[in-house]
Amino acid sequence: MTDTATRTPLVEMRDIRVSFGGLRAVNGVTISLFPGEVVALVGGNGAGKSTLMHALAGAHPADSGQIFVNGKAVTIGNPRDARTHGIEVIYQRLALADNIDASGNVFLGRELRTRTGALDDSAMASATRDVMKRLNPRFKNLNTAVRSLSGGQRQSVAIARAVHFNAKILIMDEPTAALGPAETEQVRELIEQLKSEGIGIFLISHDIHDVFDLADRISVMMQGQLVGTVDKHKVTKDEVLAMIIMGQKPAAAN
Repeated sequence: MTDTATRTPLVEMRDIRVSFGGLRAVNGVTISLFPGEVVALVGGNGAGKSTLMHALAGAHPADSGQIFVNGKAVTIGNPRDARTHGIEVIYQRLALADNIDASGNVFLGRELRTRTGALDDSAMASATRDVMKRLNPRFKNLNTAVRSLSGGQRQSVAIARAVHFNAKILIMDEPTAALGPAETEQVRELIEQLKSEGIGIFLISHDIHDVFDLADRISVMMQGQLVGTVDKHKVTKDEVLAMIIMGQKPAAAN
């Protein structure tokens, strides 16, 4: 990775604040993400990490603060605004329709149609095949209902849906949760492919091992505030755990 000070972030959230009634769930958080980078967002339950990402995804807009995409201030009031700016969410439960195949899920709600108005199944299958060749060349189950796919293959489908519609910023929520070693490795390969294409990823995770395997930088939140953001190569797992548990920022923190 090059020096982040010399580059324009894909997305920067500045002084973000989100409240629920009298509870300040996110309190003045500033965080950035660069092309081809994974930033892990970690912290205990109630730290505010999911709420912060909901603000970026338009699921619960921030009360105050600014969001910049490619250096330009944007307004994100709902998920449609987020998608307009190339922001997509890969939820832990993936939000896939179990009874239909990969192409049906990739185009779910955004189906292609022929001139007569019929579903253009061949065009959707072809487009899905093309995006899968980029992301996961070993994926061969295009015509199989996703309920029959492995966890890693289901992640492939969810990511393909986002990437096909030109996502440049992905929010991934616990992408390896409940996956075995082989499936976790498949997700790791998917993330490396996304990074090679210049896509940036915010990774929400409770698994410190996954964080160190997958992330470039780690941002730790505690009680709605940012403890700090660190380069994973400059800190130990114990130092990050100290940030999570005690809010103790290591000397190497950026």
